[in-house]
Amino acid sequence: MNQMNRDAKLQRELDRRGFLTAAGGAVTFSFMRPELAFGSRANSQIRLGLVGCGGRGNWLADLFTEHGGYRFVAACDYFPARAERFGDKYGVPPERRYAHLSGYKQMLDDGRLDAIVVETPSYFHPEQAAAGVEAGCHVYLAKPIAVDVPGCTLVRESAEKATRKQLCYLVDFQTRTHPFYQEAVKRVRFGEIGRIVCGDAGYQCGPLGRPWRDTGPESRLVNWFHDRALSGDILTEQNIHAIDVAAWMLDAAPLHAYGVGGRATRDYGDTWDHFQVIYMYPGDVPVSFSSKQCGRGYDDILCRLYGERGTVDTHYFGDVTIKGEFPYKGGNVGNLYRDGAVANIATFYDNITKGRFANETVPPSVLSNLTTILGRTAAYRRCEVTWDEMMKENEKIDARLEGLNA
Repeated sequence: MNQMNRDAKLQRELDRRGFLTAAGGAVTFSFMRPELAFGSRANSQIRLGLVGCGGRGNWLADLFTEHGGYRFVAACDYFPARAERFGDKYGVPPERRYAHLSGYKQMLDDGRLDAIVVETPSYFHPEQAAAGVEAGCHVYLAKPIAVDVPGCTLVRESAEKATRKQLCYLVDFQTRTHPFYQEAVKRVRFGEIGRIVCGDAGYQCGPLGRPWRDTGPESRLVNWFHDRALSGDILTEQNIHAIDVAAWMLDAAPLHAYGVGGRATRDYGDTWDHFQVIYMYPGDVPVSFSSKQCGRGYDDILCRLYGERGTVDTHYFGDVTIKGEFPYKGGNVGNLYRDGAVANIATFYDNITKGRFANETVPPSVLSNLTTILGRTAAYRRCEVTWDEMMKENEKIDARLEGLNA
């Protein structure tokens, strides 16, 4: 079969199977919420509240503003000065700037929000997102969604509740928005590389974030990247980008994992600076994952799966291709970090205004997040841990929030 006929056959089959999104899942439709059907542009903009006015929160706020369909009307951060700076920049009234750990509850009690954007340390994501749904708000949630199994369960349950309440709930993974990644995943699932034999995934980079030197309780919030409880450690907080691609392509939970790792160079905080994990997937498919946040000389976020008929090779900062019997040229993904966020912001707006409440980004995000927790648990214990054991233990992380202003 020549390339043109094969591609046409592939497209017909994908259409027949109903691949409405790269992640799979049906899309449901409903009427737009009446309160969003206003006449003027100012009134039709979605009213946002930002929870977490730090670096990425401010960066995302610029992108929401550039979209044009949103306006920020409330802001919350543990540190009052951050909320004040954000409010001054985006015209948030002084009385709608909230601080301290429970500030988001006050913000939601105000009742004048359409949606919230959650950009706080990962430990707080499940509770804050669930509170948004309870208050009747759409939710735009940063990855990772949680740092432990109970948190992942709460996210899944609150997203299901959001669907029942006709609310949107979107998890901000960038890779899943890109056409090259989407096409590669479709082809892998259609069997283009044949039976998958094994795979590699990795997240390699130098040191990230500011060194944590102070030992006061509030310094943990400033340097939360380096706090195991608040971030979920590097395997969950950052490395999830690579693991998510493997989970997306394999479309399954690993049966068990074995891992090692530690702190080779890090002398601040309590997170590790390297991990090595072997995941075993159904069908005796091993996937080797490695990460480092130390040293120099190599940076990449990759996932590579080897099949009997080809190899899919993806790089967050590079090319996405398939080599083998049915090659896919793909191409360079460009600035995926920014472009993926821009795409998610646009999708969030469209889902809200067009009444799409399937919230299909949540189940795959839960799967990926739990996969990182399995690998982290196995590495901490330096032994094999099964998926079923992890879920049964249902271990909740204690964030040790004593000394912080509630």
